[in-house]
Amino acid sequence: MDLRNAKQDLPPLRCATAGSVDDGKSTLIGRLLFDAKALHTDQLAHLSEWSERRGLRERDLALVTDGLRAEREQGITIDVAWRYFATANRRFILADSPGHVQYTRNMVTAASHADVAIILVDARRGMTEQTRRHLFIARLLGTRGITIAVNKMDQVGYALDVFASVRDDVTDFLRKIDLPRPAPELAFVPVSALRGDNVVDASTVMPWYDGPPLLAQLEAAPLAHERADAPPRLFVQCVIRARGGSPDDFRGVAGQIASGSFRPGDVVRILPSDVPAIIRSVETADGPLDVAQAGASVTLRLTTELDVGRGDLIVGDDARGDGPIGTPPTLARDLRADIAWVQRTPSRAGAAYLLKLGTREVRAQIDVVEALYDVASAADVAAGDRPLAQNDLARVKIRTSEVIAFDPYAVSRVTGGFLLLDPATGDTLAAGMIRARATDR
Repeated sequence: MDLRNAKQDLPPLRCATAGSVDDGKSTLIGRLLFDAKALHTDQLAHLSEWSERRGLRERDLALVTDGLRAEREQGITIDVAWRYFATANRRFILADSPGHVQYTRNMVTAASHADVAIILVDARRGMTEQTRRHLFIARLLGTRGITIAVNKMDQVGYALDVFASVRDDVTDFLRKIDLPRPAPELAFVPVSALRGDNVVDASTVMPWYDGPPLLAQLEAAPLAHERADAPPRLFVQCVIRARGGSPDDFRGVAGQIASGSFRPGDVVRILPSDVPAIIRSVETADGPLDVAQAGASVTLRLTTELDVGRGDLIVGDDARGDGPIGTPPTLARDLRADIAWVQRTPSRAGAAYLLKLGTREVRAQIDVVEALYDVASAADVAAGDRPLAQNDLARVKIRTSEVIAFDPYAVSRVTGGFLLLDPATGDTLAAGMIRARATDR
């Protein structure tokens, strides 16, 4: 099969991979790419060369993802590695994040973009603290699909009871996590990355497992934005004007559709000013569209000229009869959110930050740290007065300098997810997920 001829019209499935140290994650990804014939000839040659230099008789598939020299020399993965490949049925983007606790921020980065989280568990060790941390982060980031790959089944005699024990432990832990997120679609696959069992091809040594192998599951997984009830949302990137002296001078607002769809004739509202408008046409580089779906970059021409600018949120406002518009966004300056502090520099009481939500940027500060999350127990504990440190996960109250329009993160990642930036350097300090207005629960 020539993967270069794979269907290019399908949107890629974004997968975040994570696992504890030595769970075999790099080997699993290498096996997935190798058995799916997604490695080029030069990559295979490079893989063979490095394996020989390490004195190995067979290719070390872990080296497919451990692309940095420091990683190879130390035998660990130390950063997020982005891999792209395709099968005849789908395109994929793999975000391979490290397993060490000090790199929790990398898992946050990977999971924030993912449709599916693939979390490895070593069948010999079962769940570890890092497994719990990765599961908690996947739930915190609202990952809609979580696939547990129970690896190294060959080293436990392909035993059903070992697999079942891991499945029950993971399921019980996920039940304990109390977060306002939709329940994920949970799947379990027993695999041996080293031998290739249930990675691309179905295993012949585990007849008790009647589910699809890992690749087939990923090929069938839905995208995060494939929701029939997704409300129409678009953050304005810029305003486009083209004046030629005619009464029909072009003026449109450009941006990428975050969710739902837009079409000519739709009644919309511009937030936070809360002004109504009607879409005159939906323009693209390839011409006008009758309807534009989530993910499309478009320019909306409105029937009236309004004061619209970068950072404004355009939302659907009329029931078209082909799906609910949904609850309108919240307009507020005080919000409650979950955050992951990713910077080495700790938080400071009363410090001024820059909150970036979509294309909108406003000044903000953390008023209260309500609780820190204990990922080992899936519980929250009193925060006290200590500042947030790197890799801390917490629930906070934030106050912004201006009114912002947002949806709960459970409704939309794009209109409910934000970054806290250092206003002086632009460095990312934290990733946040809005729960609600601070006065709401």
